[in-house]
Amino acid sequence: MSDENQIQVPESFIRLFVDPGRIKPREPREFIAQRYDLCEDMAQMLIEPARETFWALGIAESDVLERIQLGLSDGKTELTNDEARWVVLRLQELLEWA
Repeated sequence: MSDENQIQVPESFIRLFVDPGRIKPREPREFIAQRYDLCEDMAQMLIEPARETFWALGIAESDVLERIQLGLSDGKTELTNDEARWVVLRLQELLEWA
């Protein structure tokens, strides 16, 4: 990754690319940074739709997150299942939901 790229990828995201029993990611840092940027953008974009769903349907926060997880994992997005799970956890953090 070039010095121009200042994205700080969190350890929780890097771990998605580390195989069990290994310590080094299987993908290059540049690739991981690109995927992180995509996933972080996705989590940020889902804040308002998640809030709207919560209020419009009157369902629990966990149900909103579960619906989003199902939508992201349906194979129609370019996210892997691990990335989709990370996006939902990041969204939960951004919304400050338990």
